[in-house]
Amino acid sequence: MSDPSDGDKLEALYLRHGPEALRLAYLLTGNRELSEDIAQEAFVRVARRLTGLRNPDSFRSYLRRTVVNLANSHFRRRRVERAHLRRLVSSAVAAGVSTPDMVTKQAVRGAIGQLPARQRAVVVLRYYEDLTDQEIASVLGCPVGSVKSSLHRAAAILRQHLGQEERWQS
Repeated sequence: MSDPSDGDKLEALYLRHGPEALRLAYLLTGNRELSEDIAQEAFVRVARRLTGLRNPDSFRSYLRRTVVNLANSHFRRRRVERAHLRRLVSSAVAAGVSTPDMVTKQAVRGAIGQLPARQRAVVVLRYYEDLTDQEIASVLGCPVGSVKSSLHRAAAILRQHLGQEERWQS
């Protein structure tokens, strides 16, 4: 987009389709802030590919589909996160530890935050973004084997770190 009028075209597209995308995102999520984020992200993604669209007149359709996909991804991530937390709870209950609360959630986030950057990125992309090994490798620009080994090392560090904290809290 090097033409100065490209910005005007983009603004016109946003003014024409943005409110509809926001409305759709809100109807899908029921959350105003989340719907704003989804609508904006969808617009950015479709606009970024504007020159590559097979049919630029179908911008509205592409935008709508992207909003739906992003909303679905959000809910999928939430399901994965809840399932992961349930597994943590089950293993904690089996080990005689009380059910997770804000302290436990903060401990998990804190432990993830202490991981080296590559391992932290792999954990977040896997468990919060619900990406496959191949997708993570593509995002990080590394081989799939590196993703797998980073995830394995990160899981071991998290188990060790969280296990130590459980002993301290006992």
